[in-house]
Amino acid sequence: MEEPLIPVVLMSHTAHIRSHRKPRRSASKIAMRAGVAGGVLSTLAVAGASGSANAAEPVTQTLELPTLTADLAAQVAESADATQQAAANYQLQAERDAAATKAAKQAKADLAEAKKKAEAKKKAAEEAARKAAAERASRTTERATLSASASASTSTSTSTATGSAAAVIAFVKAQVGDAYVSGGTGPNSWDCSGLVQAAFNEIGVSLPRVSQDQSTAGTQVSLSNLQPGDILYWGSAGSAYHVGVYVGDGMFVGAQNPSTGVVEKPLSYDPPTGAVRVL
Repeated sequence: MEEPLIPVVLMSHTAHIRSHRKPRRSASKIAMRAGVAGGVLSTLAVAGASGSANAAEPVTQTLELPTLTADLAAQVAESADATQQAAANYQLQAERDAAATKAAKQAKADLAEAKKKAEAKKKAAEEAARKAAAERASRTTERATLSASASASTSTSTSTATGSAAAVIAFVKAQVGDAYVSGGTGPNSWDCSGLVQAAFNEIGVSLPRVSQDQSTAGTQVSLSNLQPGDILYWGSAGSAYHVGVYVGDGMFVGAQNPSTGVVEKPLSYDPPTGAVRVL
């Protein structure tokens, strides 16, 4: 009887050894990562061959990654430009806000300074007006005093002008009608101080040449206590700009100006500032 045949399975000498090749990643994980990194998965091709559980060759996969197109590159560039422009706009707005704040502070300071200056000018104007009013009142009082003095002395002042005073008065009255010439000292043209100096020279009294010095040549007297022969002056003592001679009866004689020449006028015509007595 023949013995039954026992089938013999021939195995490869590497069948019991695991594949030394690194296993491939699954197609789903590759697709997901490709989509996150680059965009859209364009093509996925998977090819495999079926075999027995003990097959030595693993599954073969082929993957094509997406390509960065020109349009996508342009979009990325535009996005970068937009971001940069937005940042520039924010910076510009911040600078404008800072400038506006600074300008507002400066405007406030300028307004306060302008108000301060305006208030100072207003006070100065009020003070000037007050002083002007006081001066007008003082001159009005002076004129009233001179008028009263002239009225009181009308009947006596001429008759009491004797001796040297009478000679001075006679001299200046004799020149009434002569011309006024700046620097004139006679005999037919005079300026104010030249006439006064010449009148007192007639009686041997030497006076300074100019009105500034003549206004301090004697004793200062009140305008309410004038006597014939007193020297009248206009302006301050020591810096007078005009002089004349009081001739009594509330009148004076002086070389006034080129248009009038030497005239005899009442004190109210041109009220003097003060007077000095030489005689």
